[in-house]
Amino acid sequence: MKVFVFDLLPYGEHLDHLKIANELPFPLEKKHFKPAVAAQTYAEHLAAWEEMDRLGYDGIGFNEHHTSPYGLMNSPNLLAAAAAMRTKRLKLLIYGNLLPLHEPLRMAEELSMLDCMSNGRLISGFARGIPREYNVYGVKQSESRARYEEAFEIILKAWTEEAFSYQGKFWSYKDVAMWPRPLQQPHPPVWIPITTSKESIDFAAKHGVPITPGLGARGLTEDIVRYYAAAMRQHGHKVTPQHLSIGAGAYVADSKAQAVKEMAPYHLYFHRTLFSHGNITETSVAKTTGYVTDASMDYVRPENRKFAARSREDFRGMTMADVERFAEEQPWGTAAEVRDRIIEAAEHAGADTVLVSMNRGAMPQELFLNQIRRFAAEVMPALQAHQITRVPAAEEIAA
Repeated sequence: MKVFVFDLLPYGEHLDHLKIANELPFPLEKKHFKPAVAAQTYAEHLAAWEEMDRLGYDGIGFNEHHTSPYGLMNSPNLLAAAAAMRTKRLKLLIYGNLLPLHEPLRMAEELSMLDCMSNGRLISGFARGIPREYNVYGVKQSESRARYEEAFEIILKAWTEEAFSYQGKFWSYKDVAMWPRPLQQPHPPVWIPITTSKESIDFAAKHGVPITPGLGARGLTEDIVRYYAAAMRQHGHKVTPQHLSIGAGAYVADSKAQAVKEMAPYHLYFHRTLFSHGNITETSVAKTTGYVTDASMDYVRPENRKFAARSREDFRGMTMADVERFAEEQPWGTAAEVRDRIIEAAEHAGADTVLVSMNRGAMPQELFLNQIRRFAAEVMPALQAHQITRVPAAEEIAA
């Protein structure tokens, strides 16, 4: 298995004191932003990525979000460029650039530069984003999928064709021969993160692109992988463990109780304050804006639709008792438990890559580094030695 750390890079100071009626104000005005805190946040995460490189992690995952302390990676390409200069072997997984919001030729150019600068370490993730970003950029949510698919096509043409022209609904180009080109040929690996949308799964399967399925709910992940395996087969592709990665929020401690005590404040802060800041998470609301369709989740089994609904109140109303129950099912606790739970989840999904989240809730740097080091010493060797050889859902489809 390959072990990546997925880093949201949240603003390094907790802002619970600013909440009104259990919600952080949006927009969060300039007077609440401290440049020194942001500067320190970037410096600390860059240092953490250097430590991961030294300790033998396989990669680091970046993301793109806007106008929120949820994450300070407004431009993941900038952060990946900085990481490329300070690391030697880590894969740089940009997970991902929000294609509907950006000019695709510029995106293709920046990613080509990154692949050259990193000596071929780029994995290019292409995502649609969340409704907050569309509202900020003034892009219609109903255009999201069409913009995404058009941008995807343009970027691949820019990377692979001697010269290209394109006449689209949103972007058009004539006689473009892009310089520089990616180091990896014909182009860097492309991955697509999947929350629930059937259309996104179909698109990934059509192009034979690897995915990361779901947001952690086991039953929903099963449904996504099963549907993806069937769609891959329909498009003439065979799904393998290399097509799948899973997310895991891990915390290594001397006991489960210690893990809960140390991690709970940051887990609660992430869910209560950061996750839905300025954003509509409910899929029912997203249907009214055209971001998802009525059929987007018709493949999800009834018992799993609760997790696909993504109610904001499930996050904002989280209690300590909820965290304790959550921890019982998660890779929190001793190194042996963390190891075994991650391996079992990877085997169940048929995924040969795990994206480990360690610091979604703006924990202190010393605690973050401690987790990076403990996980590397006590858990990671067993994961990297473990081979995932089958995708159970694909076998079910074949049968």
